[in-house]
Amino acid sequence: MKMGRDHEPLFPSVIQCSLNCRKSQTLVCDFSSLLRSESYFPYFMLVAFEGGSILRAFFLLLSHPLFFFLNFELQIKVMIFITFCGLRFKDIDLVSRAVLPKFYLENLNYLVYKILASCGSKKVFTIMPRVMVEGFLKEYIKVDTVKATELHSIGKYYSGFLSNSGFLAKHRALKEQFAYVIHKEDRKASSRTIMPREKYPKPLIFHDGRLAFLPTPLASLIMFLWLPLGILLAFFRFFSVIFLPPKLAIFMLSLSGVILEFNLSKSMPSEKEKSGVLYVGNHRTLLDPIILSLALEKPLTTVTYSLSRFSELLAPIRTKRLTRDRNQDAKTIIQLLNEGDLVVFPEGTTCREPYVLRFSSLFAELTEHIVPVTFNVGIDMFYPTTANGLKWLDAIFGAMNPRPYCSIEILDKVPKECTVGGGRSIHEVANYVQKEIADALGFECTNLTRRDKYLMLTGNEGVVQERKKF
Repeated sequence: MKMGRDHEPLFPSVIQCSLNCRKSQTLVCDFSSLLRSESYFPYFMLVAFEGGSILRAFFLLLSHPLFFFLNFELQIKVMIFITFCGLRFKDIDLVSRAVLPKFYLENLNYLVYKILASCGSKKVFTIMPRVMVEGFLKEYIKVDTVKATELHSIGKYYSGFLSNSGFLAKHRALKEQFAYVIHKEDRKASSRTIMPREKYPKPLIFHDGRLAFLPTPLASLIMFLWLPLGILLAFFRFFSVIFLPPKLAIFMLSLSGVILEFNLSKSMPSEKEKSGVLYVGNHRTLLDPIILSLALEKPLTTVTYSLSRFSELLAPIRTKRLTRDRNQDAKTIIQLLNEGDLVVFPEGTTCREPYVLRFSSLFAELTEHIVPVTFNVGIDMFYPTTANGLKWLDAIFGAMNPRPYCSIEILDKVPKECTVGGGRSIHEVANYVQKEIADALGFECTNLTRRDKYLMLTGNEGVVQERKKF
């Protein structure tokens, strides 16, 4: 392909091509054209933090001032070396599948995506490592061909060096005879166009990772400056919840920046029913039952499958492990209900996005005193749940957020005619409660389960040996 003096392709812009013609055309674009932000640093920071360690991420941040003295190609090579040197294939595969797509989707240029989606064949070139972009481009954008930087490896580890430069891939891609391209002017015209969630090419239901923000250099610096204070704040919040009475604990949490909203006026159980009430909720974080106990100002018991021993020790409420044996778990829950009030989460796992996973029907056959509860949270820095990380850190990361938000609403008790005692099947009861909770939150019900989540995020069914949780 011949290039003009400004190094722009001489082929016409795809904007000039009618929609009908685009279906028969091949479109080529740089990966950066798909994103509203031109900087690649945040995505390398995500890989360094989520796939490597906090020390690797800190070293990457320290190297950023050096970039002002390097050309773009050297900047990329330095970021690749710091980010990938010594990392396992498995770690990067998990990050590229479970972490990066969320941030790519949130930064997707809506206008450019619409243009790309309207074309028949799609080819993308990029200087980014193939392992960071190919999965997203093919699964979400339906790109046919990806030309990218290839990384050198030793055994099952990356060396941090390049085996094939993405700059060469870009040059070769531009030599091919494509009918239309995306020009810089096309991208500038849509630089402020945000991709609406409902327009995502594929619903974002599951994702993993600790960081809840795009780690730009400034945001990353703020995070590292916050960490010492965040750790102290976490211990203060733990102390308040564990040792103080509920009303005082709520007051101290509010002083520390936690935003709590409780709506408990609907269908609170009568005095005769207070023992043995089953609270059923959607699951956002492992702190959900603790906050509900504070809101109700009474002790609760909760059941769990995969809570770490460390989190159990910190928990100010009683926890009971289930076995995934339906008959045995049913006996355990009935026994707990006979001893007092119980809160369960039939999704079996947490879900971060505005969806409610399919409810297990076990709870529906055990009692008629079912009270649905909605949980919603707002996270500004760290997610307090993980599928791939160290689960014993969940509570600590959750308590380190500067201004976390938690909302709880108790809904009307499930009517007698909507329970098993009223002639409903256990599956009908479970679906009814799921829909009530989803409608109250404005979330969408799904048929996806805990198993689906872990297959997508970890490549297994989520059954982890106890020793691996620490």
